[in-house]
Amino acid sequence: MKVIAINGSPRKDWNTATMLRHALQGSADRGAFTELIHLYELDYRGCSSCFACKTLGSPSYGRCAQQDDLAPVLRRIEEAGALILGSPIYFGQVTGEMRSFLERLLFPYLRYSREKRSLFPRKMDTAWIYTMNCPEAAIKDAGYDRVFAENERLLKMIFGGSCFTLTSHETLQFADYGKVDADMFDPAGRKARHEQVFPRDCERAYELGARLAQNISRGLPS
Repeated sequence: MKVIAINGSPRKDWNTATMLRHALQGSADRGAFTELIHLYELDYRGCSSCFACKTLGSPSYGRCAQQDDLAPVLRRIEEAGALILGSPIYFGQVTGEMRSFLERLLFPYLRYSREKRSLFPRKMDTAWIYTMNCPEAAIKDAGYDRVFAENERLLKMIFGGSCFTLTSHETLQFADYGKVDADMFDPAGRKARHEQVFPRDCERAYELGARLAQNISRGLPS
């Protein structure tokens, strides 16, 4: 069994990537093979609206026809046991690279049908990990709860399994706040939170990864 994590952050060693690594460690400790993919290392674009994935009889029916760095990633995801997507929140949404990835990942499986909506060949559990400046108490006011719910809905519709969401709030955005124009933040408070709260968020990510691997080994998803 394999668990794949997709890092939608441009930073390979910061908050989002760190939580994804903890999630994958949880999966590995339950016997899963794991892979972490950094989207910002790949050369690809979003959906080109060619509709080859929708054309009956086409060799690309149900598959994205674009051949670029994302093509082998999409093939490996189809063979995986579980998928974890991670992104920081930029302007109230996932990053642009993550959004383009979602177009290429989800649209080819989507059927314009009144009944069976997905061409994905089986059920697969998925998860979202989000990191952000936004305090947890402000999620609804910021409208992020609707973003998270819609992203869950899409993954459940296409992959058929459960979708879990894990959020990390008021994360440490800069190594040195004194060098940036960001006086709305409390640097000492952010650093203390990074030392005290963020490790617990990483523990929750580890537990999430372990749960996904356990579901695979038990023949779920749940």
